Amino acid sequence: MWQQLHEELAPAGLQVVSVALESGGPDAAAEWIERANPTYPCLVDCHHIVADRYGITNVPVAVWIDESGTIVRGPEPAGTTDAFRQMDRTDYSLPREARTELRETRQRYLEAIRDWVHRGAESRYVSRGPADSPPREHYEALVRFSLGQHLYRHGQHEEGLSFLHEAQRLAPDSWAIRRQTWALEDPAKAGGPEFWAAVDALGEGRYYPELKLE
Repeated sequence: MWQQLHEELAPAGLQVVSVALESGGPDAAAEWIERANPTYPCLVDCHHIVADRYGITNVPVAVWIDESGTIVRGPEPAGTTDAFRQMDRTDYSLPREARTELRETRQRYLEAIRDWVHRGAESRYVSRGPADSPPREHYEALVRFSLGQHLYRHGQHEEGLSFLHEAQRLAPDSWAIRRQTWALEDPAKAGGPEFWAAVDALGEGRYYPELKLE
């Protein structure tokens, strides 16, 4: 998706930059980057600096930044939906309806990016107002998450995990914090039964916020 968009729109001025949030270190993300074989920059954020500064609480999420450095849209789900929750958890297949929903959502999102690249500030997809500020607990969670990672990486595992779990409690909607805590604690949890149990516990709640495109 991003490689094709990069090849298509780079001549028009679009620069795609991918950032992997990976507490497990660069090696944990290297396999996926190498498989994709991208020609655009791919960074690995081991300390969640990008997530903290841009208010990213899940992936895949995109932020649109114009040539002056102004955020004109985002962060928001990058053309994905909760349709993945219909996945068969034995063979990871999706029913036709879910595949169609994901494909159509991705296509609408890519068309919105194309419109912005070609029309700039005149694009109807450019945000016209400031983003909502996160609650105070969100910032406290980020501090605890950062400290927990530092302690864990320096061998103080028990104390580090206590800060990481407290960060989860303060920011229960941040799947970025939750999954990266799992990546340090037990990588199998990030995509295994514990992850799916947490998704199921949402009930009618959403894993990804609804992507709002005019």
